[in-house]
Amino acid sequence: MKQLSTKVTGNGHGQDSSYFLGWEEYEKNPYDEIKNPNGMIQMGLAENQLCFDLIESWLAKNPDAASLKRNGQSIFRELALFQDYHGMPEFKKAMAEFMEEIRGNRVTFDPRKIVLAAGSTSANETLMFCLAEHGDAFLLPTPYYPGFDRDLKWRTGAEIVPIHCSSSNGFQITEAALQQAYQQAHKLDLKVKGVLVTNPSNPLGTALTRRELNLLVDFITSKNIHLISDEIYSGTMFGFEQFISVMDVLKDKKLENTEVSKRVHVVYSLSKDLGLPGFRVGAIYSNDEMIVSAATKMSSFGLVSSQTQYLLSALLSDKKFTSQYLEENQKRLKSRQKRLVSGLESAGITCLRSNAGLFCWVDMRHLLDTNTFEAELDLWKKIVYNVKLNISPGSSCHCTEPGWFRVCFANMSEDTLDLALKRLKTFVESTDCGRMISRSSHERLKSLRKKTVSNWVFRVSWSDRVPDER
Repeated sequence: MKQLSTKVTGNGHGQDSSYFLGWEEYEKNPYDEIKNPNGMIQMGLAENQLCFDLIESWLAKNPDAASLKRNGQSIFRELALFQDYHGMPEFKKAMAEFMEEIRGNRVTFDPRKIVLAAGSTSANETLMFCLAEHGDAFLLPTPYYPGFDRDLKWRTGAEIVPIHCSSSNGFQITEAALQQAYQQAHKLDLKVKGVLVTNPSNPLGTALTRRELNLLVDFITSKNIHLISDEIYSGTMFGFEQFISVMDVLKDKKLENTEVSKRVHVVYSLSKDLGLPGFRVGAIYSNDEMIVSAATKMSSFGLVSSQTQYLLSALLSDKKFTSQYLEENQKRLKSRQKRLVSGLESAGITCLRSNAGLFCWVDMRHLLDTNTFEAELDLWKKIVYNVKLNISPGSSCHCTEPGWFRVCFANMSEDTLDLALKRLKTFVESTDCGRMISRSSHERLKSLRKKTVSNWVFRVSWSDRVPDER
């Protein structure tokens, strides 16, 4: 019998997570307004489809870019040939300027310090290869994007130690939680190489506060470790607040061009802000020349095509377009988020207050039969199989409190969103909880805190090192 690697035979990819299982169920019975009106509506996919018309309009007005022409002359042969893995200088320059624009031009990005990658998945994994040895750990605040269990660990052998955050303060990062996670890693004999955060957060839909960012920079400074700030949702801010990047904090603390700045790395992509996940455009920004050099060499395993770079360099270099796009994208995201929140409230469901992202962190604790993760999965199954909505349970995001769900709103039409909310409201009203719920009982149930958490939720990547606490 042919022997296969443990990468093949193991389940390190995390495909058995409820996050991915929901996608599988959706693919079996996808909703279509005409062909399958009773099908499952996909609310577990963080795609931004709200401004495609703006990009399509730009393409119609700039045919040379889409036709691979320069000044009316074809450059197909030039783009079809092998391209250096450093990437096109004009594209990296356009990316750097777009990142600066999103941050209000308060900070600058040197195009020479940008490493291109085939999406943020590739960018994050590359940074893991650069920063961590097999078995080293990164601290991640919970709840976090379920795909990180795959992206950061599967091929690199790195470990994730959760920084447990609580709804009591809106899931904000605290010094106590950071220290506790750091100490937990050492108890498990894991060397902590850094902290990774998403800013704005997936799945919370909230941007990190300046206080949290200052805390993180102070923490990694004191521990002499790295900080990766995944800022792929930075252009989705729709609240009154400005997006604050970790680069802002480095500038404010006068830490630019210091040893600390060499340990702070930014991940970006065009998948969320421009809604182009199929284009596979990601980037690493680092002030460490050795990391830039090594990551650039590694990027040959996941390059961005020269055709994509040429097209998007033209689009991003059009400052009038990018300015109008970012403004309109913000307006449409805000309107769509309000539509979701309003519809949920009509069904007696509330959300964590959000100011960014393509989703809301939805509180359904009052709909649980018991305050357990088993009850959360039971509710999730009812919503997936009976209501036919694919949403992501909080346990798949390693949330420590049962009853929270991530619900996406920007990957469908308004009519589809309205139908999804109608289905959910009907379901809530049909349940015993829905018939009996009152505002006072709702608030009482919202305040519940889970005392003990299922072992499988607390299970982290080093489960074979953790003794059974039962």
